Amino acid sequence: MKFTEEHEWLRPEGDVIVVGITEHATTQLGDIVFVELPEVGTTVSKDDEIVVIESVKAASDILAPLDGEIIEVNEALGDNPALPNEDATGEGWFFKMKASDPSQMDSYMDEAAYKALID
Repeated sequence: MKFTEEHEWLRPEGDVIVVGITEHATTQLGDIVFVELPEVGTTVSKDDEIVVIESVKAASDILAPLDGEIIEVNEALGDNPALPNEDATGEGWFFKMKASDPSQMDSYMDEAAYKALID
């Protein structure tokens, strides 16, 4: 897995990248009450605002970590937007994408560097 300074995680699964937010991010946000996901088939550029999260503490945007296309969204978040609070790096993922330039992931942190960032 790779991590961004904005507290997103990226997990490669073959040529697909699964994206969510870290447990640290969910702790900072508090209970998530609403998630607006992008449309499947949307082409995104790195740093586009593509997900809106509303929590009991704040509203927050998730940025596209890579250039590419959204190929799947986590429909379960519609019924249970708190899934990231419950399982941030598992069932609480936001979307899956096909990266047009997977080498963009090379600029992100590994788990050790991310832990150092949040400590």
